[in-house]
Amino acid sequence: MASKEKPNSKYQHLEHGFPACYDEGSEILILGSFPSVKSRAVSFYYGHPQNRFWGVLSAIYKVNIPSGIDKKRLFLHDAHIALYDVIESCDIIGSSDASIKNVVATDIFSILSRTKIRKIFLNGKTAGKLFIKFQKELVEKGFPYLVLPSTSPANAATKMDDLIKIWGEALTKN
Repeated sequence: MASKEKPNSKYQHLEHGFPACYDEGSEILILGSFPSVKSRAVSFYYGHPQNRFWGVLSAIYKVNIPSGIDKKRLFLHDAHIALYDVIESCDIIGSSDASIKNVVATDIFSILSRTKIRKIFLNGKTAGKLFIKFQKELVEKGFPYLVLPSTSPANAATKMDDLIKIWGEALTKN
């Protein structure tokens, strides 16, 4: 009998696969959980066409959605935003945050030491839970962080206008 398993239905141990996006002028760090299958395929953040991340940021900063990785990097540079993920490597099934196990956390301190990061925003509840679990030192020191609603298409409960409002208030608050 042939297997009826879906592709990507088995655990894989994966490394993050591409570097953090930041420069010395970065003031805000946005952390997701771990790159999706689509993001891993393009080797850059929020690569799934239905992820609302780039649309949300574009609306907040009143620019067109940047096309291509170079334009996205330039946008992030101009907005003083750094991007990375809470997880450096893990076992995962496809893009399922719910399947994540055997986590190796990201060295957030190496990013903080090279930037002017003053706030950390977590893209979604899973990123928030993992940040609190694996970045206890930062949490205990009171480093400013905030968990925001996920821009993932899996978070259909939060509408685009609500994401723009909530993320906008967080990103533009001094």
